[in-house]
Amino acid sequence: MPSQDDLLARLAEVEPISRALEEDPGERRLLTDQVTELGHRILDGLSQRRVWDPCEGAAQELLEMGVPDEPQAIEGVLDLVAREIDGPGLRAAHGGHLGYIPGGGIYAGALGDYLAALTNRYAGVFYAGPGAVRLENMLLRWLCSLVGLPDGALGTLTSGGSIATLVAVTAARDGKGVRSAEVTRSVVYTTSQTHHCVAKALAIAGLAEAPCRQIPTDGRHRMHTPALEERIRADREAGLHPFLLVGTAGTTDAGAVDPLAELARIAEREELWLHVDAAYGGAFLLLDSMRPRLAGIERADSVVIDPHKGLFNPYGTGAVLVRDPAHLAASHHLRGVYLQDAQDAEDQPSPADLSPELTRHFRGLRMWLPLVLHGLERHRAALEEKRLLALLFHARAAELGFEVGPEPDLSVALFRWVPRDGSDPRAFNEGLLRTVLDDGRVFLSSTTIDGTYWLRVSLLCFRSHREHIEAVLEILAREVGARMEP
Repeated sequence: MPSQDDLLARLAEVEPISRALEEDPGERRLLTDQVTELGHRILDGLSQRRVWDPCEGAAQELLEMGVPDEPQAIEGVLDLVAREIDGPGLRAAHGGHLGYIPGGGIYAGALGDYLAALTNRYAGVFYAGPGAVRLENMLLRWLCSLVGLPDGALGTLTSGGSIATLVAVTAARDGKGVRSAEVTRSVVYTTSQTHHCVAKALAIAGLAEAPCRQIPTDGRHRMHTPALEERIRADREAGLHPFLLVGTAGTTDAGAVDPLAELARIAEREELWLHVDAAYGGAFLLLDSMRPRLAGIERADSVVIDPHKGLFNPYGTGAVLVRDPAHLAASHHLRGVYLQDAQDAEDQPSPADLSPELTRHFRGLRMWLPLVLHGLERHRAALEEKRLLALLFHARAAELGFEVGPEPDLSVALFRWVPRDGSDPRAFNEGLLRTVLDDGRVFLSSTTIDGTYWLRVSLLCFRSHREHIEAVLEILAREVGARMEP
């Protein structure tokens, strides 16, 4: 071991360099001003830019800079951010993003992230961050109340719907007592429209070999409950153990809402764990007019909602809610000895005890700040606007001669052009999609359901308004006008 004199000498060399990680107040303000100025420039010019940009950006310069030994000037660094990070690809914060179910990127959410990172509060254990944990638990109880779960229900904020689903599937596995020797007899029920994160969660949770039944859907892409009941009956007669039923409140492809009340009735009778994937559709519970369509969700054992979808938060904000949070604790509560001081100082459940995450970002501020700064009225209006726009587009596309999917349950509308000359519909609609993307004002996507290629308009970005729908309709009318029958 070095002598104390050697240690002190080396400390004298490295301490001044180490202290430079703490900027002085003037430098800190300068850095903040330059970063926020770039942010304002991005947002101020957002509506004038292409939604999807195939430009090359500044990838080579970014890679050449790498991770340097010496400090780099903020001006050059931010220039790379502007050209490479904000340059190429899909601008999910753009109002013209009508392709996938978008993450919101509401400005107040970014401010919440800034404060969460600045204070660097550990939000995993109540002992370390009592205010952070109280805030997140309050938000989770509000979500439980919105869903209609009973008092005492709770959950945890996650990085998104995939991890939230994993938490729920793990709780279902343990709550229904599925052990490794019983996996091949333990049956899961989904549809072809169930999000693929469910299959991923089953695999990660050790349930990859569990029989997974894809129940047929009806003409509106919703789970067909008579087929479900028949399949459960056949599985029981075969000596299998049905244990998990997955319903969806807002499928990704078509925005369909399964018949949740019927699923709840079947789950209760058959003693299945009912999980509802409401990552997309859950926020529509804010609208009184939509609650009947989502009826039955309050009877679920677990529910996933993504605040980065219908509450317009930045990406990385999911939530899992569980009727009996004791199931979460049973699956996830494990403490290291180094946390022994925290045991007697808790009056709130700690997130780290209810999910796989120990070290975790303080997500609550990015969710709470937009809610309190804007209030629920604006959120409700934005959700209702997106639904109305989807219904308007659905009707107008039909008037233009497009074949349309079912009337939207939420805010996704399916449509396609069927050429009158008998040519390949898929090839035509693929070309139509390329035309829309080349135009640059809006971004659409496609999907294939039961072998049929569809184009999709998906409305959930809070910046999407009527002018974006009119832009789509203008392009469609121009492209198919010559092919419309008189």
